Amino acid sequence: MSAGQVPAGLGRPRLHLALTDSTNDRARALALAGAPHGTLVTASEQSAGRGRQGRTWAAPAGSSLLMSLVVRWEPAAGAPGLLPLLAAVAACDAIGPQPLIKWPNDIVLPRGDGSLAKLAGILVEGRPQERWAIVGIGINVAVEPAALAPELREIAATLGRSPADVEPLLEALLAALERRLAQPAGELLSDWNARDALYGRRVRWGAPGAAQAGGEGRAKGVDGTGRLIVALDGGGQTTLEAGEVHLAPLPAPEG
Repeated sequence: MSAGQVPAGLGRPRLHLALTDSTNDRARALALAGAPHGTLVTASEQSAGRGRQGRTWAAPAGSSLLMSLVVRWEPAAGAPGLLPLLAAVAACDAIGPQPLIKWPNDIVLPRGDGSLAKLAGILVEGRPQERWAIVGIGINVAVEPAALAPELREIAATLGRSPADVEPLLEALLAALERRLAQPAGELLSDWNARDALYGRRVRWGAPGAAQAGGEGRAKGVDGTGRLIVALDGGGQTTLEAGEVHLAPLPAPEG
């Protein structure tokens, strides 16, 4: 998308809810009813927040930035295939220099042991044939780890800020999204690669029963369409269009 194809004014109109099932679901209903580009839905708490692959997004009330944005584009622009990557880079812009991006669109903080703790998640849904999409972003702004379910404490990260910081972060995020929507794809991909948490690391994907065959290799960034490039152990490479990718354990030392 070019600057001339994206109207200004993200975040207007805005619907804020103290409690909703899912900001993405509410934004989707508004989009179906004809809500304009830039329409924003935010919430203090979600009862049925969703992440990728049907996972639940859990956040204590008032502790997180929970937002969904209606994005529309002109027929000549074509569907913004890089929208999930764009949203991830914009989220990092708003948060600061520390976060990295775990393909395709988890925002993570690296730990000293090499693991990655999830700070934010992105879910992009929509109807490309009708030229609109919903960009859902959730960021752990003031989450107290003790308030999370035990299984989440080991994998989640938080900015450790105050609930009062949610609104300023939202303003920064909307400004970053507006800038990124006007950015040429090549520059966006370069900036995404600069935040790539997986580059050069061993990754694995797939599982028994999965639609995509599993494998393992070394991540080598993304291509021009946002697919993850993986160098295979036996030579050659493959690209992944979607699905879960995990850090692979290092091979056991010989001898």
